[in-house]
Amino acid sequence: MIRAAVGVLILFLCLPAASAAQDVKSGDLARQLGQLLDAKKLDTVATADGQHPGTFIAAMYFPGTQLLLVSAQYTAPALLTELLARKDFRGVYVELTSASVQSSKMFVRDAYANGLMLKPAGDQPADSVESAGKEAVFNGAWKKAKITEADYLKSYSDADAAYTRALQLLIMQLKASGT
Repeated sequence: MIRAAVGVLILFLCLPAASAAQDVKSGDLARQLGQLLDAKKLDTVATADGQHPGTFIAAMYFPGTQLLLVSAQYTAPALLTELLARKDFRGVYVELTSASVQSSKMFVRDAYANGLMLKPAGDQPADSVESAGKEAVFNGAWKKAKITEADYLKSYSDADAAYTRALQLLIMQLKASGT
């Protein structure tokens, strides 16, 4: 009886942490960005990161399928500033994915454009984030990746926060511009 009570108490103490870990901050924002892009009949968007000079963010959207986002410093910011002025968002995306400063680069693969998921449901593909040359795949298999669950959850939380910030900047860009 005491063991059962202790087990129930431990379960209740762990539930808030487990539900907090699954709280996806980027989910609503990824869906909102997708809706804005659909409404404006766009498949790409880009902006400069005002807090980090020389850093830009761009996303490519495949409706109902995937959202790819890249954020990085660029060695020739004037070129990307010119592309932004022409609203050549695809050009910014291409430049950031190929010629950015690799140590500053974050590349997000958001399956279904619904925010980063801690673990995919069923046989859905896993979301992933490559940051400064290291890739984190959010498939729930931290043991297979040879990391602790705590490290997996921290990696997820950090990635979701960075993705959330980038999504917010892109949404602000779409709302502020007449694009």
